[in-house]
Amino acid sequence: MDFSPFSFLFFFLFLFLHHHISAANPHKTKLLKSQLLDQPTSHDGSSPTRYFEVTKPIKLPKTKPCSNHILHHDFAFAYGKSPVLANYTPPYHCPSREFSRIVLEWTATSKGRQFDRIVGVWLGGVELLRSCTAEPRPNGIVWTVEKDITRYSSLLIRNQTLAVYLGNVLDENHKGVYHVNITIHYYPAEKVFSYSGSKFKTLAPGYRSHADLIIPISRDLPLNDGLWFKIQNSSSAEHKLFKVPQNTYRAVLEVYVSFHEDDEFWYTNPPNVVIAAKNFSDMPGNGPFREVVISIDNEIVGAIWPFPVIYTGGVNPLLWRPITGIGSFSLPSYDIEVTPFLGNILDGSFHELRFSVTNATHVWFIDANLHVWLDRNSKKTQGKLLKHIGHPSQVSDFIDSSGTIWICARRSILASGWVKSSYGNITTNLIQEFSFNNSMVISDDENTQTVNQIIHSEDIVHANQPFSPRFAKETYRTFPLYLSTNKSVQGDGSSSYVTNVTLGFDERKFKSAGFGFSNNSLTNLQNGNGAMVVKDNLVVGGFGSTQQAYNYNQDNEACYSRNVASFNYTITGDEVRNSCF
Repeated sequence: MDFSPFSFLFFFLFLFLHHHISAANPHKTKLLKSQLLDQPTSHDGSSPTRYFEVTKPIKLPKTKPCSNHILHHDFAFAYGKSPVLANYTPPYHCPSREFSRIVLEWTATSKGRQFDRIVGVWLGGVELLRSCTAEPRPNGIVWTVEKDITRYSSLLIRNQTLAVYLGNVLDENHKGVYHVNITIHYYPAEKVFSYSGSKFKTLAPGYRSHADLIIPISRDLPLNDGLWFKIQNSSSAEHKLFKVPQNTYRAVLEVYVSFHEDDEFWYTNPPNVVIAAKNFSDMPGNGPFREVVISIDNEIVGAIWPFPVIYTGGVNPLLWRPITGIGSFSLPSYDIEVTPFLGNILDGSFHELRFSVTNATHVWFIDANLHVWLDRNSKKTQGKLLKHIGHPSQVSDFIDSSGTIWICARRSILASGWVKSSYGNITTNLIQEFSFNNSMVISDDENTQTVNQIIHSEDIVHANQPFSPRFAKETYRTFPLYLSTNKSVQGDGSSSYVTNVTLGFDERKFKSAGFGFSNNSLTNLQNGNGAMVVKDNLVVGGFGSTQQAYNYNQDNEACYSRNVASFNYTITGDEVRNSCF
């Protein structure tokens, strides 16, 4: 049998690390990354390594874009300091003011050694991007994030303040500076369609277009931190007062969430009762179940059961070079339709929007953007909440005879309400359904841990108007996660860490508005395995192997798939298809 150099290294490390394995939970492994030495690879080290997150390319019109370079900044010691600010002005230099696509481009480079750092980008207090930096290497790295920000069009036509927070730290071991550029690309519309003269009555335009106004639900400048709110624990909550224009007829809350420190690996946290019984001293508690709960005036309007993003320094940093973890370069945001509740907040007064995180330990970063649609033909709309059910989540946990810890949870939220505007009386129904299952096994003085987890969520919105087509938007998501971490102590004083991880993001969306509809699906699955040999707090050997299969299908007309694999910084296979067949 023929062995390539990589397969031989994999085979050797497997034999070397497979014997006498105990293990490291991710919280312990996380402490090692600040001392990582760059590993020898087949890369010649002459040029920066390009890191990337696998995602479908943004569908762009054929028109030539106008571009606006907004920011260049070198983030050195920035932790605990004010966000970097820049003046934003609309693209007056563009020949057209009608844009069919607007894209934010983040490009960064770094060299040396550095932690992964969380990043926030806000425009006028509205968050546009939540991201994680890549971890650099001596020859340098570069990565680019492109995000479609067309939904923020109403924000982008006015002068604003751009704020960027990247809490980098420099010390004798971590000298990596992040050099960042932010550019916005505006693509003029190819055609302008007119629906005037149609004999059919259609649903209000807010169900086919972007919001007329976006209200930031974030902290106000000046700050020595990001604009996000910090949720410190399960009993703390953060809030902000807001009010909507009285001629609002639709509202959608977009929420950004990230988790850090003791809750970076919340899905591995055992229940407190297990920690007490087993005398676990080095693991955060409160169990693995987490949910973000959003309320307005103490009435629950929606919940988020988040995708377990693994940052670029998480679990085993060698896994995410150059293929980064799902969602790590552009964390997902979550939409909650709050139109059924408009009847309670159309009085022109301030109301309280509150965030909390069930079972949280330190610390969660959360903020939101409230997208609202305005009735241009009237000064005031009317509404009423008809029905609302938002019972607390049902959570159960037990330990079976084999010592496996099981945690299960369910939740349902239902709301219905009408809003009367110049477009008619529209009744909106919201249904959220969630289920959560987590099983974990911990042994060897907390050093061996295996976690199996799956989250299911359904988000269904139906809007009905007499004598008009119904609007429907349904989103179904599944987040599977498997994580195994193992440690063995060798006779020479070194320790060997072996990690296996499987992470998936599956999503199906159905939308109909007027007489059109669309149906798209995404399956995105990563498998990674890696090993590190650590001595005197330095990584002296190891590897990371990652495989990813990404498949997107929209109406069997627009499709994209990519199957890619890497081993120690080197791409070992990459197949891309743009065909649905």
